[in-house]
Formats: sequence, structure tokens, C-alpha cells
Amino acid sequence: MRHPIIPSLLVIVPLLAWATATIAADPDETAHTAAAVKAVDQHWLEAETHGDAAWLDGMLLPSYRSIGADGKATPKAAIVAHAAKNRDAQAQEKMKQEVAAWQQAHPVEQQVVMQGDTAILSFVSSVPATRGKLYSSDVFVYMDGRWHALYSQHAASGKE
Repeated sequence: MRHPIIPSLLVIVPLLAWATATIAADPDETAHTAAAVKAVDQHWLEAETHGDAAWLDGMLLPSYRSIGADGKATPKAAIVAHAAKNRDAQAQEKMKQEVAAWQQAHPVEQQVVMQGDTAILSFVSSVPATRGKLYSSDVFVYMDGRWHALYSQHAASGKE
């Protein structure tokens, strides 16, 4: 006689292994590590793309500023408001396409430098002709058990 639990285990055990591997593969955004800084930055991109203004509002510090290549400062409130406009599917799709096009035209390596509770995440060109060109840097501060963005500086991408 077959034991009735065996067929269930044949399904459950592989699912548990998959779930454990998936959880282990996702970096803990609350860790005090370079991997966590990169994970928070990826979450940031997804939050802007999908209109998650509440998450952005919590991650960006009140004094956050983004300085564009033109020298213009954009405050936290403007970034959160812009993200909130990406709640519908059409806006999300447009944003995804814009991000994908920029990323394809500007392959980068992410470099993290940490000192105490401060981390600087830089996006540096990985294209041989422009290797080492800095496109942007984000400054993060570790507070209350998680990473928060304080400042971003962007360079002109120009024609490579």
C-alpha cells in the first residue's frame, strides 16, 4: 500500500527548495551591506516605474535632492509626485520602455563604497569606449535599520 503523504511530499519538497533558493537569492534590503544598497536602489527603480509613491516617500530622506546634469535640483516631493503618476498600466509601460532604452544605451557597472553608515552607489560605464565614465551616484545613509537616499548627482550622458 502506498503511503498517502508521499505524493504530497514529492510536490511540496521541490516547492520548498525553490522557495528557499528564491528567498536566499533576494538580498535583504535591511542589511548593512553593499548588496543591500544595490537592492534598495533596484527597489527604488521599480517603485518609480510602478508608482509606489509610499515606498519612495519612506526611503527618500526629507532633505533628499537629485542634482541633474544641468545642475538643477529636484527635491524629494517632486520625485514622489512624479512616481505617483505611474500608477496606471499605460504610464508604467512607458516608463519601463524609457528605462530599458536608457539602460541598453548606457551599460553600467554598479560600484559601492561604504564608510560607517554611509554608502555611495555609483553607476560607471562598462562600454569599452567610455569605460569608467560616471553617469550618476546616489548617497545612502543607514538609519533605523534600513538604507535611505540622501542625495543623487547625475552627469550628462552625451553621445558616446
